[in-house]
Amino acid sequence: MGALARRCLQARRRLSEQRGQLHAPRCRRRHLALLMRTAIGVREMNSQASNGRNRNWSQALLESAVLTSALLMASGVVLANAPVVSEAPKLVKGLQQAKTYTITSPPTAPLEMAKPVLPDLSGYTAEAALKKIVRNKPGKVTVARMMEETGLKEFIGGDNKMAEWVTRQRGIPQAIMISDGYVSLQDLAKKVPRQFLDEVSPGVYVARLPILVKETGIFEIDSRTKELRLSQEKGSFIVSEGKMLITHTQVNAWSEARNGLAAYRKPDEFRPFLLTWGGSETWIANTKMASMGYDQSKSYGISISQYTPNTAKILKRPEPTGWIIDSEFSDLWYGFYCYETRDFVVKGNTYRDNIVYGIDPHDRSHGLIIAENDVYGTKKKHGIIISREVDNSFIFRNKSHNNKLSGVVLDRNSVGNIVAYNEIYQNHTDGITLYESGNNLLWGNRVIANRRHGIRVRNSVNIKLYENIATANGLMGVYGHIKDLSDTDRDIELDPFDAQVSLIMVGGELAGNGSGPLSIDSPLSVELYRVSMLMPTKEVGISLNGVLGDRQDEILDLLVRQKKAVLIDPVESQTELRE
Repeated sequence: MGALARRCLQARRRLSEQRGQLHAPRCRRRHLALLMRTAIGVREMNSQASNGRNRNWSQALLESAVLTSALLMASGVVLANAPVVSEAPKLVKGLQQAKTYTITSPPTAPLEMAKPVLPDLSGYTAEAALKKIVRNKPGKVTVARMMEETGLKEFIGGDNKMAEWVTRQRGIPQAIMISDGYVSLQDLAKKVPRQFLDEVSPGVYVARLPILVKETGIFEIDSRTKELRLSQEKGSFIVSEGKMLITHTQVNAWSEARNGLAAYRKPDEFRPFLLTWGGSETWIANTKMASMGYDQSKSYGISISQYTPNTAKILKRPEPTGWIIDSEFSDLWYGFYCYETRDFVVKGNTYRDNIVYGIDPHDRSHGLIIAENDVYGTKKKHGIIISREVDNSFIFRNKSHNNKLSGVVLDRNSVGNIVAYNEIYQNHTDGITLYESGNNLLWGNRVIANRRHGIRVRNSVNIKLYENIATANGLMGVYGHIKDLSDTDRDIELDPFDAQVSLIMVGGELAGNGSGPLSIDSPLSVELYRVSMLMPTKEVGISLNGVLGDRQDEILDLLVRQKKAVLIDPVESQTELRE
């Protein structure tokens, strides 16, 4: 080997050692934090979800905490007369493929579980919403510069954002401010010049400036308003830091130039939107909203969000909350989006033909109720998705169908959630998808005729599937697998994960799925009991990767003929596999 080649190899070896020293402690810290969050999510899950058999999950997780990979060995590349150079440890902790699994029949009593107790929805009505605000103190209305208001800083600071409003308003950007009490839309129209808010026909208003409800303000749009049109050309939108009640009306993004709805044309074209910040309370009931939102931060359509991190540290306002009930949303960039929101209720709504998502709760929102909604026709992605630490929430009795990707998705370390009694059908990929989100319960869902898998579980442990029906899906009824995401554009620091999957599956039916009822790739553990699989018992009867396929007859004998529970466990510990 030449001197230049030797120097290159030595440099690569030093770089690999340095990377290993840099990343390994940080990886361990992230893994410990994730395990702590997962444990908290399990403890806080609905109590019915804790009656399963007490298996030693922590030991199994600990054994699989560390994985090193050697890409030189994997690729089969051999450098003559050169030592093998170790690859830096990856941030992802993968699961080695076990060579042997044990098949046993555990006691069935610990697997029995009572139906989950779901929130009572009877109190979430328009009549109840009308009682949420106090109307006896008249508020203050002013027109002031946008740049002076904390609630509008997101839209005027940095990246030349102010130019948008200068162009649309043809001057220094202004907004209508509501503070210090109650203001209805009719009150507002009387107190600001007609060029800013105009009643163009009885009950139909056009707003041509942004409207800001300040922390002390209360704003109501009610049945006296047939329609509030937010002018696209003039750059109108609504932001609330206080209380806002919208009932029995319509609020639409409106193109004055086209004399119609501001229908979606391209992602970056401004369209009016509604946003509420930290500390706000919002109630929307029996209302239609259309053609709102575009691809700009906090401008997605209907957004409920804590302030940006720096502002939140200063203001120290609580997480926003409220209800959206019995309403209809169409042609929005996101039908519903929330960020660091608590106890929000999304109930009985129709989300149709929205652009990216129908319902999209995001980062660190918790205690949500998403129930009895009909979500369909989403054009780019999923019908319902919760993503990045959206915990301890309920998704039940929804219909999600004919969406571009999945019907329901739990994503990026969202734990302690109950997904129950939903009807998920004819979506263009999976019915229900779990990505890197352990310790969740799926109960009594009907997952039918989706183009790919009925229920897909990736890199998620302690997933309980009880009494679900998955039938006529294009691929598997239930598909569990692991995947190394370290070579994707995923930010592993922000969204860590373990390449592990484990399932407990009790009751329900898997029938007529295109590739078979069940496939589990490299499981940490699988338990099956009372699962009806109305397919042949060979090959397509049940499909488990690796040597599990060789034990198929034994599994089906216990499960189907003897009607016993089946526990499938790897014989080798992860320590043994790595050695």
